[in-house]
Amino acid sequence: MTNPFLTYGYSGAEYFCDRVEETDRLTTLLTNGNHVALMSPRRMGKTGLLNHCFAQQKISTSYYTFIVDIYSTKSLAEFTYVLGKSILKVLKSRERHAWEKFLQIVGSFRTGITFDEFGKPSWNLEIGDIKSPMVTLDEIFDYLSSADKPCLVAIDEFQSIVNYEEKNVEATLRTYIQQCTNAWFVFSGSKRTMMGEIFSSPARPFYQSATTMSLKSVPLPAYANFIMNHFLRAEKNIERSVIENIYERFDGTTWYVQKVANELFASTEVGETCGNDMLEPAISRIVNENEDTYNETLYRLTAKQKAVLIAIAKSDPDAQVTSSAFLKANRLPSASSVQKALAALIDKEIVTCSLGKYSVYDYFFRIWLTKNV
Repeated sequence: MTNPFLTYGYSGAEYFCDRVEETDRLTTLLTNGNHVALMSPRRMGKTGLLNHCFAQQKISTSYYTFIVDIYSTKSLAEFTYVLGKSILKVLKSRERHAWEKFLQIVGSFRTGITFDEFGKPSWNLEIGDIKSPMVTLDEIFDYLSSADKPCLVAIDEFQSIVNYEEKNVEATLRTYIQQCTNAWFVFSGSKRTMMGEIFSSPARPFYQSATTMSLKSVPLPAYANFIMNHFLRAEKNIERSVIENIYERFDGTTWYVQKVANELFASTEVGETCGNDMLEPAISRIVNENEDTYNETLYRLTAKQKAVLIAIAKSDPDAQVTSSAFLKANRLPSASSVQKALAALIDKEIVTCSLGKYSVYDYFFRIWLTKNV
């Protein structure tokens, strides 16, 4: 039997936990002509929600839907490349007229498209092949405006555009989106401060251009029922207290709950019951599998950054990391040097800050640090 606790991708409603209200709200907003800014910490399940929402019959039968991950992009040219590639990937699975229209309109990279033995288009472009991103972007939005179905475009990690090498990218995209009457957008982001500035600051182009949604943890009762039911379907059992411990340990963060449940499901035999004695060994297996990565991460840090990271991992979440008591307890240098190290750790996305509280972003890395460093 396939492990029902997915850690990547989307395989349908059967393997998707709850989010009933969020799905209904997002579906209603998009099908009524609203752009949406979807915010939550990473690994809380934003992409899963987008896939689930786009799979709803109300949307899947009436719209073209595209999910575009721009996390690794650093320029408008890379953004345009990823956007075009993502659109063609979806359209090639549709009827011929859908992708033919796209290729007819987007002429600037048509020479980089080849066709397989079944006549389906294949993307053979490299990022460097996008010589004039504004021309290509103009063509892509021409397609979105004239597609034979309305389009829904979800741009994942949207806050990445803030760091693009070009100036005025926000204004450029805002103009294109504002003039496109056949497409509605979800701007999904994991950095709340940056996303808040983009959509809430009167000085920014996207000010009040989208309805804001915040994604929080799936409630424990819903998650407990989801996990227990899948164990039962496989003729296995799991004690509810195990699920409660997982949920509390990882603050209900979707990916971590799924990952640990996946490991426990795999290690529980048919007819057996998963108890709390299996939880720590399961977490240890996951953590140990990533030990080389964690060592490499530490190796790339300066001595001060490493010291601050370890202190945060081993301290109470409510600790004031620049206070004299924290510095003294962890034998750290001055508050200014700690602030500099914190800025670097946040920039590398190793440490996160929420409401003035600092924590190690990766829960498994935090566990490894507390046990091994």
